[in-house]
Amino acid sequence: MNVTKFEHSHFAHCESGVMSSLLRHYGVNLSEPMIFGLSSALTFAYLPFIKIGGMPLVAYRSLPKSIIKNIQKNLKIKMKLETFSNKEKGEQRLNQLLSEGKVVGAQTSVYWLPYFPPEMRFHFNAHNLVVYGREKETYFISDPVFENSVECDKESLLKARFAKGMMAPKGLLYYPVDIPKDIDIKSAIVKSITKTAKSMLKTPVPISGLKGIRFLAKSILKLEKKDKKYAKLFLGHIVRMQEEIGTGGAGFRYIYASYLQESSLLFDNDAILEESSNMMLEVGDKWREFALMIAKSIRSKKDIDFEAISNKLIFISTEEEKVYKKMLEFIGTK
Repeated sequence: MNVTKFEHSHFAHCESGVMSSLLRHYGVNLSEPMIFGLSSALTFAYLPFIKIGGMPLVAYRSLPKSIIKNIQKNLKIKMKLETFSNKEKGEQRLNQLLSEGKVVGAQTSVYWLPYFPPEMRFHFNAHNLVVYGREKETYFISDPVFENSVECDKESLLKARFAKGMMAPKGLLYYPVDIPKDIDIKSAIVKSITKTAKSMLKTPVPISGLKGIRFLAKSILKLEKKDKKYAKLFLGHIVRMQEEIGTGGAGFRYIYASYLQESSLLFDNDAILEESSNMMLEVGDKWREFALMIAKSIRSKKDIDFEAISNKLIFISTEEEKVYKKMLEFIGTK
């Protein structure tokens, strides 16, 4: 039996939650919002050339693994990331790490994890969790989206770690191997806020940042000339990507608002950061209203008002723009 004492915590999002849990276990106590913000994970991208279930990808955060890699870079924490050519090697390595008393993060597919209710399982290969122990063929897991720690049998975990398809995890395991004694959090905050604000405001391509939000708004307007069934599927897909995949548009904005609030405290209750936090909370509310607006439109027997939905999204982009400009006011004082 190889089980390391580990404190499970429930988080809003898997990758930021796992990194918060891992680093806390290894001596660095950073909240999930701080992890999310310091990794500059907040973004937006509308990628019509990448399909999820036959529909364009709509992303509200940076690419999977970017939180892990950016925390490593921005806080100068050395992380070990390992992938494997086959299941046998992946299983052996996990068992070896657990026998050494290590607690490790793992990338998996949601679909093969038996502790997920059937209605919540789908083929999403970028779900992150913590493995902290093993007894015979049972693994002890801290999955950040569950309230309590869970258990998983060997075969299911192997299937989840080596699922095929887009973003195939390839058995990914990761854990810190070197952590600086002194981490300059304030400096990292300034850099991360600068990167997030500028990437949303000044992206040169029309598919990301605020331009990406407006591009999606134009695409919604064009649905009026499309097949009605396709139009409803498209709108439903937007809501699913926003509210069901990961934490979604509103959820990520709420997490980032918490990050700005925490940061304001570290900078002696900085008024600009506090105002930015409140503004971002309001933006999160607007994203929720947008999702509800679409849901009601799809279910209604009346014709869908595509112009109203598109205009709502344009309004959201305008409100987000104000937040990022306010954040840059803080940078201007440093």
